Amino acid sequence: MRDANPQTIYLKDYTVPEYLIHQVDLEFDLDAEQTRVTSRLTVQRNPQCQSKGKELTLMGEGLILHGVSLNGEPLSVGCYLQTEESLIIHEVPQTEPFELTIENSISPRTNTAFEGLYQSSTMLCTQCEAEGFRKITYFLDRPDVMSKFKTRLVADKEHYPVLLSNGNKVAGGELDNNRHWVSWEDPFAKPCYLFALVAGQLECIEDYFVTMSGREITLQIFVEAHDVDKCWHAMQSLKNAMRWDEEVYGREYDLDLYMIVAVGHFNMGAMENKGLNIFNTKFVLARPDTATDSDYEHIEGVIGHEYFHNWSGNRVTCRDWFQLSLKEGFTVFRDQEFTGDRTSKAVKRIEDVNMLRTRQFAEDAGPLAHPIRPDSYIEINNFYTLTVYEKGAEVVRMLHTLLGADGFRKGSDLYFQRHDGQAVTCDDFVKAMEDANARDLSQFRRWYAQAGTPVLDVRQQYDADSKQLRLTITQSCPDTPGQKNKPPLHIPVKTGLLRPDGAVAMIEQNGLDPVEETILELIEAEQTFTFSGLAEQPVVSLLRGFSAPVIVKIQRSLEELAFLLSYDNDTFNRWEAAQQLSGQIISGLIEDIQGGRSLTLNPVIVDAYGKLLQQSWDDLSYFSLLLQLPDQTYLASQMEVIDVEAIHRAREFVRKNLAEQLREQFFRLYQQYHRDETGRFDADAIGRRRIKNTALHYLMALENDEAYDLAAQQFSRAGTMTDQMAALSAIINSHSPVKQDLLNDFYLQWQDEALVIDKWFALQATSTMPDTFAKVQELLHHPSFDLKNPNRVRSLVGAFSQANMLHFHSGDGSGYRFLTDQIIALNSLNPQVAARMVSALTQWRRHDASRQQLMRTELQRIVDTDRISKDVFEVASKSLA
Repeated sequence: MRDANPQTIYLKDYTVPEYLIHQVDLEFDLDAEQTRVTSRLTVQRNPQCQSKGKELTLMGEGLILHGVSLNGEPLSVGCYLQTEESLIIHEVPQTEPFELTIENSISPRTNTAFEGLYQSSTMLCTQCEAEGFRKITYFLDRPDVMSKFKTRLVADKEHYPVLLSNGNKVAGGELDNNRHWVSWEDPFAKPCYLFALVAGQLECIEDYFVTMSGREITLQIFVEAHDVDKCWHAMQSLKNAMRWDEEVYGREYDLDLYMIVAVGHFNMGAMENKGLNIFNTKFVLARPDTATDSDYEHIEGVIGHEYFHNWSGNRVTCRDWFQLSLKEGFTVFRDQEFTGDRTSKAVKRIEDVNMLRTRQFAEDAGPLAHPIRPDSYIEINNFYTLTVYEKGAEVVRMLHTLLGADGFRKGSDLYFQRHDGQAVTCDDFVKAMEDANARDLSQFRRWYAQAGTPVLDVRQQYDADSKQLRLTITQSCPDTPGQKNKPPLHIPVKTGLLRPDGAVAMIEQNGLDPVEETILELIEAEQTFTFSGLAEQPVVSLLRGFSAPVIVKIQRSLEELAFLLSYDNDTFNRWEAAQQLSGQIISGLIEDIQGGRSLTLNPVIVDAYGKLLQQSWDDLSYFSLLLQLPDQTYLASQMEVIDVEAIHRAREFVRKNLAEQLREQFFRLYQQYHRDETGRFDADAIGRRRIKNTALHYLMALENDEAYDLAAQQFSRAGTMTDQMAALSAIINSHSPVKQDLLNDFYLQWQDEALVIDKWFALQATSTMPDTFAKVQELLHHPSFDLKNPNRVRSLVGAFSQANMLHFHSGDGSGYRFLTDQIIALNSLNPQVAARMVSALTQWRRHDASRQQLMRTELQRIVDTDRISKDVFEVASKSLA
């Protein structure tokens, strides 16, 4: 039986809060076993509320209540009602502000859900987004109640020498019995989800930043002592982000102190609490020998993301949780642009789109499809999704495309000016863009309310006599749960034309100067666009830069794709041509496998890749992406019924044949860029490592002693974690005789570095070798595996179920049963993490009948589990619907 009948919350039922809390004074007597919390709330009835009730209902879960006072007078038990999820004060003043004091206690040590106040290692820390504050004390735990916070922390000085909270440190002192206290004050009103507290034995590195107006900001990063030497990249990333936000958005930091704390047990990546960001260690700690190039880039991106939230999330926040994409979609777009400016725009765009198409498009096509502004939810934690974040960012990007960089900046300036200090909606964001640019964006708003991935069917007709090309584009969007017969969207389609000689054709545009690229604004269900003055039929480069999150269907021959791969000057579309070229060839091989026919590689792909290998490249990271075959998840998305074995076999056949026929070129590429660049993380050094390791990946497909020796030597001599991990990954996915020895060596070398051991677990969980599932089962009982640690769970259970298509989807259902067992075990420990693990089972309709039944059986087992959490129940039950 379930714990209770879960309640569905609907956007249409939103009403303003009955009461507002202007001031919050908190006192914590901190202890891992029992923390005492005293809150003094200055409350006033909301003049905008039309309700006539005299009760005040505060949210609270898992709290031990000790007492309640109203305006200094203790309330008797009959004056209030305590339930499992609330505290109801029966009668409060209706015309004047009043003070409500609540005393309660909580146990951080036993809080394995990591929401509210909990223990991580020897420190105490908080996570309050989305609804964690109610697990600290009773409150109006909703984002449209914005309050000013003062916080006093009292603790044992030996166990908790560092005491941190939001805002500015205003006072501190010593107490008897080796205890001390610190007071913090945040001058900016904020919702309680942005409250933060950290207490522990922490070391600090410190730097400063001078803002564009000349103010000096103190920057501090707090970590456990053994991690102090891994913080300087994060510090520099923070300074880079602060400068970028000033230059691109004109946003200056508003406090005198900015703090980051790295925490080993964290459900998310990081949290933007005002002035005190709490981060998963994964996105702070980096040293050349412990972090890969990707780690370095992700750290800078996540540091930037949380810093950018200071304006797009904190100074202007969301009215309700249905508006989550207001802050997250906007801020993801900002961090994507920041990373692109700091690294390679081409590579960053491709990586973002690749993830969107392989994972978010699947979400759009499944039973959990929802708009970026959902209509309803049971558990808001389940809507921290790729749709809300990544698709939300694509919707913001489309506004940037339609309005141009200057127009978008005008819109964002107006948005921040108009709504500073407010909790607002997605409509308010679009309205600011609309008003600043005198543009009607009424139809564009449908992107916020409509689920699913639009499909564009493109037909082209060239008339040699009139020298005109006609492009007819039809848009449609498949039915999704609760939404059918959807109206057309406003879709920007960036388009270029290439002449037969590969040169860019100039596009005429209504008396204006010709351009190399134009934006077709698709607003009807079907539209025809005409291009004139074309002496020869061009090759159309469509959806350049991936200008909209859509699926494009246009007939392309392999020769036409090879042409685009050779000549398209749009970096995204050139990569896309490579993906489609190899994807079509792999799809043909899959059909041959299913038909029992022998396999032969089409020489078109060998010729195309050979030409790439002959060229010189300035951006080696981009070059490495051009050489990479589509991943198995993307290939699966192109199939009506997924055949995991055929996908793996066909893809490996192409990789091995390319390696055989282009062996000399790949070997020469490896030798050219194989060098010791320890400590270098500039774009050029990263590019050299990426292209070298891409070459190694192909050479290992040959499964010969020469390739084994290359990988083994790189592993043993590697000066960076990037090279060591690339070599170990190549070896793990091969029949190398030294595989187990190197795995053991790696563990012994890094057993004291938790984040590196996460990589060790993940590498084994994602191996394509036949014994992988047995290894995963064995690793579940490894001394270093901890089901209570979200990072460790993600590195083994998550990596196996979400990134190992071949073995997770084994035909006997063993992978599904394994995952379900872990989800049920996690349910009582950490419902958030457990719910996210369910996603691997939600696409059951895409598989054959046997696998469908096996996955349905496991989903039903989850739903039927005694005392299933509402987090897990919502995902599993909706997946079965």
